[in-house]
Amino acid sequence: MSKETIDVVNGPVTAEPEARSEPARNSVAEWAVTIILLLFGTTTLVQAFVIPTGSMEDTLRIGDHLLVDKLAYAPSGAISKYLLPYEEPKHGDIIVFRYPVDIASTFVKRVIGVPGDRLKMINRVVYRNGVRLNEPYTYHKLPYEPSRDNFPGEPSTFADGMQAQLQREMLDNHVRDGEIIVPPGMYFAMGDNRDNSLDSRYWGFVPRQNIIGKPLIIYWSYKASTEDLTGASVGSMVTHFVDLAEHFFTRTRWDRTLHVVRGFPDSQLKDQPLPLQTGLANP
Repeated sequence: MSKETIDVVNGPVTAEPEARSEPARNSVAEWAVTIILLLFGTTTLVQAFVIPTGSMEDTLRIGDHLLVDKLAYAPSGAISKYLLPYEEPKHGDIIVFRYPVDIASTFVKRVIGVPGDRLKMINRVVYRNGVRLNEPYTYHKLPYEPSRDNFPGEPSTFADGMQAQLQREMLDNHVRDGEIIVPPGMYFAMGDNRDNSLDSRYWGFVPRQNIIGKPLIIYWSYKASTEDLTGASVGSMVTHFVDLAEHFFTRTRWDRTLHVVRGFPDSQLKDQPLPLQTGLANP
């Protein structure tokens, strides 16, 4: 079973249709699928990834090692669709996908918009199809910044190359009456750490074919630096192995071990708006 790095690169720090009728997996089903994949999984069914950066904090933390369910969004066959729990990405799902700017990189974000949705963000609050979203999973760890906390707006000044091209295409062709319209076959994804997430606000939509699967379980979580986790240099790799040998028991986050990762479907959202969550810059 191979392991890849989920490259949830940090973003700039200054810078509905009716719900689908598909039944959500309950806790028993989630654990059943988890056990089956752990026992019989190969890279075809499940794959290991590590989180090296903080764009999904506090839901997923730097150093979380995940198993990703690659069956969840797989195309269903004439018979297999009745036997396996295939589904389409839906609001609140956490997804793992190939970064549209560079498909060699893998990102993890949360689905905020599905095809046909109208989206905008005003003063850090997201509105979908005219309805204010209650998002208990989001955190804001930096001061309010108008150019970052309102969307859509002017193109980001830091974006360049393919990133800027995709952002410009989205803003030029998919904005109507101050809202982003998610086109067919595309998804709009954002990080839970909204102040520090390089997401669809900056590079556009996630194509359906880029979506690999959904995080299933945190099988291990270890406190380490981004450089060590990504193996940015031979020195960092050596340092990481030495650190593991010396501090495995004290830096392993035992409370996160075997933690099942779940999305947050619309049905679990409260009717009344929730206060914006704040947190420390480095939790």
